[in-house]
Amino acid sequence: MTQGTHETEAEKARASGRWIEFDILLAGLTIALALWGFVELVEVARDTAPHAFDTQILLAFREAGHPDNPIGSARLEGAVRDITALGSTSVLVLVTAAAVVYLLLAGRRATALFVFAAVAGGQVLASLAKLEVDRPRPELVSHLVTETSLSFPSGHAMLSAVTYLTLGTLAARFVRGRATKIYLLSLAVLVTLMVGISRVYLGVHWPSDVLAGWCAGFAWAMLCWLAARLLQRRRTVDEGE
Repeated sequence: MTQGTHETEAEKARASGRWIEFDILLAGLTIALALWGFVELVEVARDTAPHAFDTQILLAFREAGHPDNPIGSARLEGAVRDITALGSTSVLVLVTAAAVVYLLLAGRRATALFVFAAVAGGQVLASLAKLEVDRPRPELVSHLVTETSLSFPSGHAMLSAVTYLTLGTLAARFVRGRATKIYLLSLAVLVTLMVGISRVYLGVHWPSDVLAGWCAGFAWAMLCWLAARLLQRRRTVDEGE
């Protein structure tokens, strides 16, 4: 092998190292910003009176002067109910179980365990946060679906972010082509955002509940991504193609 070839490979290795370091730095910054946003929203949730932006956004999804009537047709209301189901416990458990079983069948036991731990950990964090803040559901508008748990943070928003972003980033590691990776990650983000917005439309969450769920979910998903990178370097989690 010539000296020029050695130099080229060395340059590629250095460039790859710099890119990995940038990825880690960006992920760390995202986690820090998300956690800061979550802490700020906790203060909003603990206020005795609803924040102005909470009430304004919640009422924006209702016909003026009629808080019991959502904007849009009955068909739209039904579609939103379908979308919100994508963040329900039943659907997320089914999606996670399907992914875990697939990974087990593919011989990726460490990755399957990692996915289970990431999603289960997010569920535990969401439950603890609800108990800590103890915020009731909004009574400003009618609820279009029945909910009995506490309001802050939105479990649908948080667990959608945890589940779909974790699976999206994982799937992106095993596919070729930048366009395909971007598509998978964009789809995960889109579903997460749609589920969160549906919770406000249905009147079962304040907007700050959903924002807090997104912040906590994104932070947890990025933390899991960093853990996956560390485990991949140690070859604990299976490497992609």
